[in-house]
Amino acid sequence: MTELEKLSMLEEMLEVDEGSLTPETILVDLEEWDSIAIISFIALLDDEFEKAIKGSEIKEFKTVADALVTMGA
Repeated sequence: MTELEKLSMLEEMLEVDEGSLTPETILVDLEEWDSIAIISFIALLDDEFEKAIKGSEIKEFKTVADALVTMGA
């Protein structure tokens, strides 16, 4: 899976416009990045990548790149 495909998955999960996220996007600047998004990201990792992560680990993410690394980018 390419980085672009993973960005697209994140955009869909967060319900933001296609192409609006980059690896440099700062997560706390996104209104959509909230506790529900964190739960959705945990589910996404489990369903699509068969990976498990704790919410406390996700709260440490600073940028979209951190999420991509976790997804295996």
